[in-house]
Amino acid sequence: MSAPGPRGAPRAATRTPLPVPGLGVVREIGRLFALGVHVVGQMFRRPFQLREFVEQFWFIASVTILPAMLVTIPFGAVMALQVGSLIEQFGARSFTGGASVLVMIQQASPLIVSLLISGVAGSAICADLGSRTVREELDAMEVMGVSPIQRLVVPRVLAVMAVALLLNGLVSVVGTLGGYFFNVVMQNGTPGAYVASFSALAQLPDLYISELKAVLFGFVAGVVAAYRGLNPKGGPKGVGDAVNQSVVFTFLILFFINAVLTAIYLQLVPSKGI
Repeated sequence: MSAPGPRGAPRAATRTPLPVPGLGVVREIGRLFALGVHVVGQMFRRPFQLREFVEQFWFIASVTILPAMLVTIPFGAVMALQVGSLIEQFGARSFTGGASVLVMIQQASPLIVSLLISGVAGSAICADLGSRTVREELDAMEVMGVSPIQRLVVPRVLAVMAVALLLNGLVSVVGTLGGYFFNVVMQNGTPGAYVASFSALAQLPDLYISELKAVLFGFVAGVVAAYRGLNPKGGPKGVGDAVNQSVVFTFLILFFINAVLTAIYLQLVPSKGI
């Protein structure tokens, strides 16, 4: 029974609103989207943190170039062998080069870059910002009138985008050369047919969509890592959990974005006739 009020009237019982399923997820998505918009706005604010950008660019590039090449060579080889074996069953062996290279440029290269960027660069960014948040360094920066987003997050996101753009070109070249080697050497293909089929099927928009995916993937990976790093829960242990969550969330978002961009591209850009 409710306790009586000041004049003997029973007080209205306070009721805790029932939690709405999925509301927390919607809030997290909204905050993540708001951070992305804030980062885009801060990119055009002066002064630009050039030194921080260069340091982050060099760090991310140094830890991703070699793993990207080591992953791309066997990946391109497997793709060339599998695609070549499949196309040979249809009697179109001369188009093995074009098919494998298109798969590498349009799909495999951006995905390899996204996995490396989110797994290596994203985890490093999340751990760095998370440790700064736990030590209350970001609160101290805000007290001094310095924006942590403009000072720390923007240079890291731009560095990830720049490395992803350049790394995508490197992965495409290495994967193409690896596919060429395995197709010509192991499947007894001819170099002329490999290059001719690529010229017949490929077009310049294939490279454009690949680079667009890489830049967008880099932006998403940087923003997700920064968001989790700025919002750790549970002290130092929460920083480790935030790093794991940022990598998993980035994978899910990037694969979804890749499917959407691929569907839009295939609808807007017609295939090149043979």
